[in-house]
Amino acid sequence: MGVLKKTLLLLFLCVFLGDISLCFSSKLYVVYMGSKDSDEHPDEILRQNHQMLTAIHKGSIEQAKTSHVYSYRHGFKGFAAKLTEAQASEISKMPGVVSVFPNTKRSLHTTHSWDFMGLSDDETMEIPGIWPESPSFSDTNMPPVPAGWKGQCQSGEAFNASICNRKIIGARYYMSGYEAEEENGKTMFYKSARDSSGHGSHTASTAAGRYVANMNYKGLANGGARGGAPMARIAVYKTCWSSGCYDVDLLAAFDDAIRDGVHVISLSLGPDAPQGDYFNDAISVGSYHAVSRGILVVASVGNEGSTGSATNLAPWMITVAASSTDRDFTSDILLGNGVRLKGESLSLSQMNTSTRIIPASEAYAGYFTPYQSSYCLDSSLNRTKAKGKVLVCLHAGSSSESKMEKSIIVKEAGGVGMILIDDADKGVAIPFVIPAATVGKKIGNKILAYINNTRLPMARILSARTVLGAQPAPRVAAFSSRGPNSVTPEILKPDIAAPGLNILAAWSPAASTKLNFNVLSGTSMACPHITGVVALLKAVHPSWSPSAIKSAIMTTAKLSDKHHKPIIVDPEGKRATPFDFGSGFVNPTNVLDPGLIYDAQPADYRAFLCSIGYDEKSLHLITRDNSTCDQTFASPNGLNYPSITIPNLRSTYSVTRTVTNVGKARSIYKAVVYAPTGVNVTVVPRRLAFTRYYQKMNFTVNFKVAAPTQGYVFGSLTWRNKRTSVTSPLVVRVAHSNMGMMV
Repeated sequence: MGVLKKTLLLLFLCVFLGDISLCFSSKLYVVYMGSKDSDEHPDEILRQNHQMLTAIHKGSIEQAKTSHVYSYRHGFKGFAAKLTEAQASEISKMPGVVSVFPNTKRSLHTTHSWDFMGLSDDETMEIPGIWPESPSFSDTNMPPVPAGWKGQCQSGEAFNASICNRKIIGARYYMSGYEAEEENGKTMFYKSARDSSGHGSHTASTAAGRYVANMNYKGLANGGARGGAPMARIAVYKTCWSSGCYDVDLLAAFDDAIRDGVHVISLSLGPDAPQGDYFNDAISVGSYHAVSRGILVVASVGNEGSTGSATNLAPWMITVAASSTDRDFTSDILLGNGVRLKGESLSLSQMNTSTRIIPASEAYAGYFTPYQSSYCLDSSLNRTKAKGKVLVCLHAGSSSESKMEKSIIVKEAGGVGMILIDDADKGVAIPFVIPAATVGKKIGNKILAYINNTRLPMARILSARTVLGAQPAPRVAAFSSRGPNSVTPEILKPDIAAPGLNILAAWSPAASTKLNFNVLSGTSMACPHITGVVALLKAVHPSWSPSAIKSAIMTTAKLSDKHHKPIIVDPEGKRATPFDFGSGFVNPTNVLDPGLIYDAQPADYRAFLCSIGYDEKSLHLITRDNSTCDQTFASPNGLNYPSITIPNLRSTYSVTRTVTNVGKARSIYKAVVYAPTGVNVTVVPRRLAFTRYYQKMNFTVNFKVAAPTQGYVFGSLTWRNKRTSVTSPLVVRVAHSNMGMMV
């Protein structure tokens, strides 16, 4: 049918149905309506949703039901529906609506690591997609499913509900939001909770995988491995498909997870930076209601690697940055002059003899310039010039897929080896299809200098090998997104760092690699390390609030590497700051006994919302209770957070915090301050004397400008006694007038 005929037919149908708005393009929107009243029945919420949709569809119940996609009616209220822009605007003005936002796509933030963290050998957690047959998810010796668990196993493609066991106790999948946006007929692999990409199985086994005696990647990193909380239960809520994870599906998963009774929700995904307002962001919305019900939410900070690129910024979440371990996967590069250099690789193939090495720019082909060919772009290499040679290619950006693709392009052009110079992602090992290795800019320049100063330069690349004891370690990974917080700069993000570079864990054999285990890098891999620690803490201290557990993780973190030197950041090797790693590198051996905790309750998060501009009307819509802004904080710094950030210090400023004694009943702590450069810091009182368990005490930290500084400066406050140190980062930026003088 011609386009004109289709348009006329659509117009006729719109007029015939009596709703001209149908002629305009509709999109999927989330209509968020805040907390669910305790006595509201889910069916009544669904009826209200249909009633609202009927109103904007001129009384047509059929059109209302057709446009409706999901109702959120267990952990919070709202729905997802196909609406025109005008209808979305109309519904946003209806009573009870907090926000209306489009169905935005989120991206996945794609075991020796536990040994490196110092953790020697049950709670439920939410993970997206799983390969249930993996030995990491065996239920051998697991106790029966706990009473009160409301989750279910949903059958689907290649996934029968009977697959669930005492380890995997729930499995659901959500695809309505994906299908509404992906209308180009893309094939969906496994319309079920089964993992087709490997990402979900990898993160799940990192957090809570059982012990596997012989885990390895094609023989590399061979040995026993397990997750952080191997006796924890896993519930799977698959919301991510080939192109990403959509808001309406994420919120449906949050809604079900809250109702099912999970204790920890792990999200290795997030929005693009910069992140929007908290209540126009599905992850912030879902996590707010989860935390309000005592469920901990752990999320990755993102993989953009630049200043201010941190996401998952809400203070009620634990936001995780990525670091290295002391295990590398390296390939040796032997130059013709006898120099041996190291690169990163997972390629097990090697060159048996040395051969000619050239810059890829010398093998340019067709209409490509030498500069374009230097990046080994598709079809950019001349086969005659490349055949039998090692090519030196350049790489920009952080996509591991494009790095792999470069090795394929070199192979197809007849190249027998590749050296990839990549300054951005130093340390990420890639399974290249030919002998190949990634090097940083410094080593890359040495190789290019050798080529340029040698008449017949030669090179040989050896197969990858596992190197333990790599130094320095841990290092903050180059790809890990960084602060400051772009939504509320008074809240430090990320909160903590954990291993996320070259992590070996379970894999889906349905993915292209046909492996049972694989090595991946990303803050996606760091997030489940913290999830495992959270699960252990929750099991030992079941009465602790989400903020108490978060505090224990943050205040016991390490600020130095294995050799007691300051942690550095790849690729430059500069000293890491709280914008890189939050409070530091997680220390799972100390989290169970933090001494003091910075606690916060749902009421404190409500006061926080008031401090950032939410009025009482908006607050009531979100909370559905009698909350007021009478007890609001003067600024977001009033939230009892385990770090202190002052983004605009003008002269003097004071911050009050409350600590709760969870150590010995009778204990005394003294304040130790490392003041940020150019800022005087005093603590009142400097001594806290506790006489009972769970006793609370207040203290005030006073900041005063002492000298002009540029940008943010960093320090710390530690409450210390003979057996315990409780440390909080201090992050300050001194304000300047237009004349450059402090005001």
